[in-house]
Amino acid sequence: MHLVESAPFNKGKDIMYSGVPGNLVAYACKLSFQRGHEGNVAFISKTQLVKHYEESLGAFHVGGRLMIIDTGAARILISRYFSNI
Repeated sequence: MHLVESAPFNKGKDIMYSGVPGNLVAYACKLSFQRGHEGNVAFISKTQLVKHYEESLGAFHVGGRLMIIDTGAARILISRYFSNI
């Protein structure tokens, strides 16, 4: 993935839509399955968000700022955001 961000109006305490970043990541995982990559997705995290991504997305911190979402975590995200699949 490259550069997943919320719109400026959807940040902070007065967000308009909750769960947008997680939904986008779940969609990337869904595409990964469709393309034969077993749901695996990699991305570079902002340093201060590594722990957050581990907790909220089930991502693994590989080293530096590299993070991986594996097949198991991808399945969980897809089932959370795409209940009709």
